Amino acid sequence: MVSADRPPDPPAHGHVLLAPGRFPGALTAAQVARHLAAGLHRARPDVPLVELPVADGGDGTVEAAVAAGWRRVEVEVCGPTGRPVTARLALRDRTAVVELAEASGLRRLPGGKPSPLTASSLGTGQLMAHALRLGARRIVLGLGGGACTDGGAGLVQGLGGRLLDALGKDLPPGGAALRSLHALDLRALPDLTGVEVVVAGDSAGPLLGRGGAAALDGPPRGATRDEVRVLDAGLRRWADLAEAASRRAARDLPGAGAAGGVGFAALAFLGATIEPGAALMLDLLDLTGRARGAHLVVTGEGTLDTRSLRGTAPIGVARAAARAGAPVIAVAGRRGLTGERLRKARIQAVYALDDIEPDAERRVRRAGPLLEQLTVAIADEWLPEPRR
Repeated sequence: MVSADRPPDPPAHGHVLLAPGRFPGALTAAQVARHLAAGLHRARPDVPLVELPVADGGDGTVEAAVAAGWRRVEVEVCGPTGRPVTARLALRDRTAVVELAEASGLRRLPGGKPSPLTASSLGTGQLMAHALRLGARRIVLGLGGGACTDGGAGLVQGLGGRLLDALGKDLPPGGAALRSLHALDLRALPDLTGVEVVVAGDSAGPLLGRGGAAALDGPPRGATRDEVRVLDAGLRRWADLAEAASRRAARDLPGAGAAGGVGFAALAFLGATIEPGAALMLDLLDLTGRARGAHLVVTGEGTLDTRSLRGTAPIGVARAAARAGAPVIAVAGRRGLTGERLRKARIQAVYALDDIEPDAERRVRRAGPLLEQLTVAIADEWLPEPRR
């Protein structure tokens, strides 16, 4: 454990808020929260626990909203390779949370096999269309974890648009096919008057070129150097016709290159705005309100380091909890923040799995039990038993 400050004297009453992010490759945010709860319940059975897994717009965003009490809606849509998948969205009042990873994510690839030239965001458009049919007037779109580099062309198709070749036939899915795009038929797109679309995520770069969607997102999704050039050419053709049809110049806007260019389609066709994902999601989950009166807030993520300071969910949790007057500690698989950086992040201590399990493979395989083991020290240091 590394501390930035000594634990304060505990208040006489209050709950412990468990608001962790995910440990990629090991546990979802909800699983992290459940293991923390299990360990703390054994150590301090009389302390009330509130589980609130968090996300920043990436993988697990819908799960976090559902855990916070939003209504879960399941619908069958097309996965990134066209196979049907059952995807979820979250709904509360007239706001919907839609997640690219749910319908068009890497975890939806059959057998995990990349499909960089043909993977499509079609299912995400179908999810959004379903949210509109349910009466949503605000859609929060999380763009992390996607498998496609199609510029959001599939998303437009999922909403009812048609992409046609020179013979008037519908284009096949994926970014490579966009090189043959000849015309758009947008007559079946829904009327979005009065609908607000907000992209939850960091502002990525432009759609095209060396810093664009194909160059940055293509290789992690399995694209070779030649395939990156194919994808960039398709995205350029898509941008030309999409901007003419939507009458919006969006290719160079911050965020256009997000998620293989899905950000471009959201900007061009949906009039979307882009907000920092962690701050937006924590506001939707009412993190500050849930932290008021807490003994302690426990957050965390797989690796807590200087990259976290750019705005990941746990850093947002710490800042929101500090505004609510609650002390914050973190759990992590690996720790890279100490001393002054921890204090600036408003985190008072970090408990890391690599302190008790040096073997990386075992840390991943046994992440849940190891987290429960860490809660013994957390309880001893931050939740001392009352004197009898």
